[in-house]
Amino acid sequence: MAKKQIISENEFRNVFSRRGFIATTVTGLLATQIPLKAVSSGKGSRPNSVKKAILFDGFVIFNPAPVFALAAELFGSQSTELVALWRTKQFEYSWILTAAKQYKDFWRVTEDALTFAAAKIGLAMTDEYKARLMNAYLNLDIWPDVVAGLETLKKMNISLSFLSNFTVDMLKSSLKKNNISQYFDHLISTDEVRAFKPSPAAYQMGIDTLKLPKDDIVFAAFSAWDACGAKFFGFPTFWVNRGDSTAEALGVSADVVGRALPELIAYMKK
Repeated sequence: MAKKQIISENEFRNVFSRRGFIATTVTGLLATQIPLKAVSSGKGSRPNSVKKAILFDGFVIFNPAPVFALAAELFGSQSTELVALWRTKQFEYSWILTAAKQYKDFWRVTEDALTFAAAKIGLAMTDEYKARLMNAYLNLDIWPDVVAGLETLKKMNISLSFLSNFTVDMLKSSLKKNNISQYFDHLISTDEVRAFKPSPAAYQMGIDTLKLPKDDIVFAAFSAWDACGAKFFGFPTFWVNRGDSTAEALGVSADVVGRALPELIAYMKK
């Protein structure tokens, strides 16, 4: 077994800033599904709108460090390449399936992406290793600012929900591990519409579930492409750019960009 490797901040940023394929694919998918004339220019919500709810992407709350750490334990110096390719393929596969009007849930997509990544790199991925890596996605950590941030938002009477590609079981498992289930009103998974973000059908679930006007709902994105998708749909959008990623060049941007939940809280108070 390989010696455990520490994941550096730069390696984290590399994994979560892989823009080559991602930018191209998102551009194509959005262009086929969303009329360009309806695209928001990042001017924000109506002046008289009230921010009543936040829809979180999963990774705004969950820290994938356990996945990185286990990959490093199992594959040493090859783990960074494995995790980066695995993540890229997760989203590539989800977008291909949605564009082709096909569907597998995100758990199965994640497993398929891992199989591809290991084969591409030439790793000996045993059934045991695959099961352990997949299980890491059920036991994600949370970011250090999460508990205090969620408590503050609840005291502000803000409704908090997930709108995630994750399955409900994936969300519930990591929520339970970190004892934060009580902060969330809804766990909205793309399984409900069998289409992954950035499909408009995925974002529409937030409105249908919360029964609120679009401008009263803030979407908190983790990835640059998700921030674009939410703005194309018309949500007031806050990009929690924890990985210091580069914004996509799609002619649309989040209303506000920050690095952590305190900045999101400040935005909600405006």
